[in-house]
Amino acid sequence: MAYDGEQEQSRPGVLVVPEWWGLNDYARRRARDLAALGYVALAVDMYGGGKATIDPEQAGAWAGEIGKDPEMARARFMAALRALERQQGVDPERIAAIGYCFGGTVVLSMARAGVDLDGVVSFHGTLPVAGPPTPEQIEAEVLVLHGGADSYVTDAQMASFKRQMRRAGADFDIITYRGAKHSFTNPAADATAQMYDLDVGYDARAEQQSWLEMRTFLVRVLGH
Repeated sequence: MAYDGEQEQSRPGVLVVPEWWGLNDYARRRARDLAALGYVALAVDMYGGGKATIDPEQAGAWAGEIGKDPEMARARFMAALRALERQQGVDPERIAAIGYCFGGTVVLSMARAGVDLDGVVSFHGTLPVAGPPTPEQIEAEVLVLHGGADSYVTDAQMASFKRQMRRAGADFDIITYRGAKHSFTNPAADATAQMYDLDVGYDARAEQQSWLEMRTFLVRVLGH
């Protein structure tokens, strides 16, 4: 949990769902970044036990377990949401969630399942298209920040996602950063790409622009 302890008034809360690497320093850093903007932020432990790794095989196994068990995924997300809502200094009526890569997929899935959030932001997340949402099911406003060179999202997936969201009457926006790869916000992505031969990469311009888009979005949906 990250927040400015000197602030006395109630503040909005933001959940931060990590990349598939788990609850690592990058996720905690993003929570601190949000705290510096005046939010109370909680980095979510989707795997349990605070697990984290730099091994993509292990990360894929953990993420796969979550992907195969939507009920467990929702239970862990909801546990984090309830903890944030109960945190002293948080206005429980003003809650959003952001997620990176795997975490972006999680927050989009939660929004599509009708979880009561004011807004969700996905940074270079893959796009969930299984189990299309029903009309009026999605309560949260949705912002997708996508890399134009992200090979983990196909054109067909993007088209299907847009079609499903429109049919559900969702309030959503997709911003694409030309030339940006998967994991474009993470400065460690280039080293990861070289070490494990993954098609990921850091893009400073896209990171900065996407963070500004998120800030504008959160101010609008949370009033702060």
